[in-house]
Amino acid sequence: MTATPARLVVLVSGSGTNLQALLDAAADPAYGAEVVAVGADRDGIEGLARAERAGIPTFVHRVKDYATREAWDAALSAACAEHEPDLVVLAGFMKLTGATFLASYGGRTVNTHPALSPSFPGMHGPADALAYGVKVTGATLFVVDAGVDTGPIVDQVTVRVEDDDDVETLHERIKVAERAMLVDCVGRMAREGFTISDRKVRFGGAPAGG
Repeated sequence: MTATPARLVVLVSGSGTNLQALLDAAADPAYGAEVVAVGADRDGIEGLARAERAGIPTFVHRVKDYATREAWDAALSAACAEHEPDLVVLAGFMKLTGATFLASYGGRTVNTHPALSPSFPGMHGPADALAYGVKVTGATLFVVDAGVDTGPIVDQVTVRVEDDDDVETLHERIKVAERAMLVDCVGRMAREGFTISDRKVRFGGAPAGG
């Protein structure tokens, strides 16, 4: 019997290159997951256009349209719930989710960070790594919690810092590695399932799609 593909809701804020990588991977039934909806915190972005071209439902909730951040978070959570996701993937989503969202999707929402956590958290990981003079940096895939880039780590990939790197060249190489890691790990989470214990994420268990 073939397992039902895991249902992915992907949240984006920009060009959607990670989303595209997931769409491309999900075109193969063996991947074990399908993107069922794409949400965003802003209008008119390429990430939404990618979803629309692929015939995937989209939704937009802008923070400024809500009286409080909590109200926005509740609306985002409700929009995700309409699509019954097994996993939520933050793919370049530039807003922090809140308590309501985490109550529904904590433990099954993943995000990437362009540094080797716990080093260089926050918005400027590649620049901070370059300024510190590290020889190796990379990307981290983690399960979202209430902190900033602090959740249990699913996987990490290393990227060497070259002597002639600037922030742009370094970040571009990190993004390539990050994208491959994201696609690989989301597929494994979908096909194999995963457990989280004492901050350790392990593949295995019931597949996310059931």
